[in-house]
Amino acid sequence: GKKKDIGAALKAFSLAKSLSTGNSKSFFVRKISTQNLE
Repeated sequence: GKKKDIGAALKAFSLAKSLSTGNSKSFFVRKISTQNLE
């Protein structure tokens, strides 16, 4: 539905925003690497 699309858009926007600022870059890398280990 529309709510799902908006939620996905907001998630993508916040992800891009944090990546562009570089603040959460290490957090995302850490998150991805821990997911791969499991």
